[in-house]
Amino acid sequence: SQIYSRSGGYMGVSFSIPIDVAMQVGEQLQTTGHVTRGKLGVVIQPVTQGLADSFGLPQPEGALVSSVEKGGPAEHAGIESGDVILKLNGTPLKDSSELPVQIAAIAPGTSVKLEIWRNHARREITVKLGTVADKRTAATGGPHQEGGRLGLAVRPLTAEEQDANTQGGLVVERASGPAAAAGIRPGDVVLAANGSPVHDAEELRSAVEKSKGHIALLIQRGDARLFVPVRVG
Repeated sequence: SQIYSRSGGYMGVSFSIPIDVAMQVGEQLQTTGHVTRGKLGVVIQPVTQGLADSFGLPQPEGALVSSVEKGGPAEHAGIESGDVILKLNGTPLKDSSELPVQIAAIAPGTSVKLEIWRNHARREITVKLGTVADKRTAATGGPHQEGGRLGLAVRPLTAEEQDANTQGGLVVERASGPAAAAGIRPGDVVLAANGSPVHDAEELRSAVEKSKGHIALLIQRGDARLFVPVRVG
């Protein structure tokens, strides 16, 4: 079953619910008539080999944070977009699908320890989980400037295009070459490159030059944010 939950914020891959979690849900329904789950307040995506290379991870593992809920538990604890959550309470996350299931099984108000990967280093962050009710939904300018080796033609966001959640960034006008092959398309907004915000084409070009063959672009597409790994020549 494909589930999106603000408790972990999951996009894109199906997973099954362990029997102990299902039993816990059943017990809550019997005793209280409703279900409450722990809330982390992030949207995550799987870590592919390309994303692992872009972020300097030795291997694809964990859950990549593509966005953080404003005012949520994760933001208060200092979790940032671009962090890769590797462990929950000392237990490695082999796949991103494990995180929302495990968070959902923890009581709201509980403090959990997350081991994350940020800027090519591991660090530990403690987060006090919030509460989410059982509301599950399926989910999961200037002149045009060329993005060089990426194969992008971009322009800055106009004031009218910016909103409270999108400050800065570059609108994709055309995509070809490596960018198109990675799935980037016109209308996408490039917010960051390898974790660093980009406000103009020069910052994007500089990030590409500093990359070692792989770059992870944080893309805003409609209401969703996701990291897209691009292999550059």
